[in-house]
Amino acid sequence: MGETKIEGVGVPVPVSGVVESVITTNTSPADTVEALRRVHVFADLPDDQLEWFAENVRDERFAAGDILFRKGDPPDWMAIFLEGEMHAYRDDNAHDGYVYISRAGDPASEVTGVLPFSRMTQFTVTGRAATPSRILRFPVSLFPELLQRMPILAKRLVGIMSDRVREMTTADQQQDKLMALGKLSAGLAHELNNPAAAATRAANDLIVTLAELRRADLRLCRHDLTEEQENAIRDFEEVALEHTATNEHLNSLEQSDREDLVTSWLEDQGVADPWKLSANLVEAGIDAASLQRISDVLRKDAFDDVLARVNAQLAAAKLAGEIKAGTARISELVGAIKEYSYMDQASVQEVDLHKGLESTLLILKYKLKRKNIEVTRDYADTLPHIKAYGSELNQVWTNLIVNAVDAMPEGGKLKVRTKSEPTDILVEIRDNGSGIPADLRSRIFEPFFTTKPVGEGTGLGLDTVARIVRKHRGNIRFESKPGDTCFQVRLPLEWSS
Repeated sequence: MGETKIEGVGVPVPVSGVVESVITTNTSPADTVEALRRVHVFADLPDDQLEWFAENVRDERFAAGDILFRKGDPPDWMAIFLEGEMHAYRDDNAHDGYVYISRAGDPASEVTGVLPFSRMTQFTVTGRAATPSRILRFPVSLFPELLQRMPILAKRLVGIMSDRVREMTTADQQQDKLMALGKLSAGLAHELNNPAAAATRAANDLIVTLAELRRADLRLCRHDLTEEQENAIRDFEEVALEHTATNEHLNSLEQSDREDLVTSWLEDQGVADPWKLSANLVEAGIDAASLQRISDVLRKDAFDDVLARVNAQLAAAKLAGEIKAGTARISELVGAIKEYSYMDQASVQEVDLHKGLESTLLILKYKLKRKNIEVTRDYADTLPHIKAYGSELNQVWTNLIVNAVDAMPEGGKLKVRTKSEPTDILVEIRDNGSGIPADLRSRIFEPFFTTKPVGEGTGLGLDTVARIVRKHRGNIRFESKPGDTCFQVRLPLEWSS
């Protein structure tokens, strides 16, 4: 069931084990009218209107900690705070961030609960008295009569409700952004950790390898080598290092076969632990024939030291390559983050939608890989840049892609397509997930509507998408059936902010 916006109070939470000590008082209508005069929206209303209102309210008192309403309770009353203060909480733990405060004497919050024209169907937060409180409860069932008898009050209450909705929408949108940021951060932390950890391991191994290289070099220097031998060693090492630098790789079967041949040759020559050398030598393009040529011009002890040195050089070159690849991956991710957020750029700029889509896919790569999602791209060959709020459009792509991924819990296919049209640019996000049920399709762009479990979504993702698209003078539509859901976003080639 989707979350329902609470327009009078905020948004709720279950609280258990609380003993309420509500006291209903028998205050006279005259005393109630006097108390209402101290409430901003009632202060200047005619006596006869206030008297009617006073005759139809319950005057109740609450101790600090008492529950005024619980999540799921029917919203069947409006409350006027005469004394005290109430906090409404979203989460079970009342010590975690409250989402709304009602306080006596505060014109913006002293009237709360359900207000006229509210579409709230249940409380979605739990309200708790923060201090000893006194409230007047007015039944929702009398709203039609209130609108007839007290039109000025009704108008003021609608204004309060509008302000409350705007305030709560802003707060929930902020929460939605923080939740999205948290999910992105978790994926980015994983994506950054892998290359960082690989680069760290390679750097540590490189320190050890450089020490081995130094020892092998010192041993080789002790030999009385001729100029011909020194030239042969130099040529042998240069060819090996150049081959390694080309980054040409054999398939696993070819690599294994050649390693066996090199290992056998080294064993025949009495080289110790030949298996430690064969992999690096084969990757450097060294075979038994080239080993034979260099061994023919060297003594046995010098040949062993040449092998030790060239092996250390090759290992060092490979580790340096791993460090380079790891740091390049980190730089790529940092670049994607800057591209995604349009860091250090004006809020409106010329936007390359392909870059935005690619940076979004890169940032979400961990989520896509973890869910076993296959991504295909069908990009227009040429796509003009458009003037836009780049970071906000990336938020659109993020929400649509994340929703598509969530619709494919067992894995599936995600297709991202772009097309240039006469006056618009089309971006399609398509998935082969379960589809959107027919009875929910008319509601998916409603704020606070979500099919996700409590705590996993605010119901603002598609509402945010629709708002951003409208802000760009574009439009969004979707088609859905089991196994094929497609969201289409059209953005005008020209618009003014």
